[in-house]
Amino acid sequence: MFWRDGEIIEKVSVSDRSFQYGDGCFTTILTKHGNIMLWQKHVARMNTALKVLQIPQPNWSVVHEQLTSVALTTPLAGLKIHVSRGCGGRGYSPSVESGPIVTISCFPYPPHYLSWREEGLSLMLCKTQLGLNPLLAGIKHNNRLEQILMKAEIEQTRFDDGLALDLNDNVVETSMANVFWVSEGKVYTPTLANSGVAGVMRAEVIEALKHLQIKCYEDEYSLSALLSADEIFVSNCILGVAPVKKIEEAALPIGRVTRRIQEYLDQC
Repeated sequence: MFWRDGEIIEKVSVSDRSFQYGDGCFTTILTKHGNIMLWQKHVARMNTALKVLQIPQPNWSVVHEQLTSVALTTPLAGLKIHVSRGCGGRGYSPSVESGPIVTISCFPYPPHYLSWREEGLSLMLCKTQLGLNPLLAGIKHNNRLEQILMKAEIEQTRFDDGLALDLNDNVVETSMANVFWVSEGKVYTPTLANSGVAGVMRAEVIEALKHLQIKCYEDEYSLSALLSADEIFVSNCILGVAPVKKIEEAALPIGRVTRRIQEYLDQC
C-alpha cells in the first residue's frame, strides 16, 4: 500500500527518490496476533532518521491506522514501513514535487527464526566490510547495498548469517542483526558511531541488561575480543534475541546470560 499527502496511490513513480537514490528510511516491526509491538520506539527511530535526512515526518496516527488494517492476525508476523522523500526532478537536489511517500507491507514470520532462537545460528566472517560514515551511522536508510553484498556471500555458504567488520577491522554487526557477547559476566556490543544500524531491539536488550543489573559496554572492538567471548547473541525486532552457536568452525555454547535476556524480553 502506498500513499502521499494522505491520499492512497496505486503506483510509485520512476522519479521517486528512494527508487532513484535510496533517499529515505525504513523499519520492520513485529506483530503478535495483529498487535503492533514497540510502536512508539519504532516511531522515535524513524523520526531520528527522518531528521538526519531532512525529510518531513508523515502523520504517524494515519500510518498506525493503515498498519493495523493490513497486519496479519497470526501469532507472529511482521510489518515494514518505508518512507521516501517523494518525487522530484533529475539530479541530487532534495527538492520534490510531492512527498513524502509512505509504503507499508506485511509478511509472515520466518519459520526458521523459531529454531534459531532455541538452537542458535551459525555465522561466517564476511569479506565485505562496512564503510565509515558517521553522518548516516545508526539509521536504517534505504541504501542497503553493503548488506546485499554480504547476503550474496552468505548465500553461497552453509552459514545462517555473516559477521560484518568495518574498514578498520572493528566488529559492527551481522548482515541483519546487532551483535552482543558476554565475557566474565559482562556484556559488550559495538558502538555504531561510524557504521551499522541501531536496531530497536538492540535498545531493548541494553535496557533489559540494566534491569537485570548486568553491565553493558559499548566501544570499538576487534574480532579477537568477540572470538574470546564466553557466549554470543544477536538481536533484531523480528527475530528477537538468538544465541550464536558457531562462528566459522568454532563452536560456542548457548549461555546463561543469553537465556536470561530472552526470558526477560518475552515477559515484557
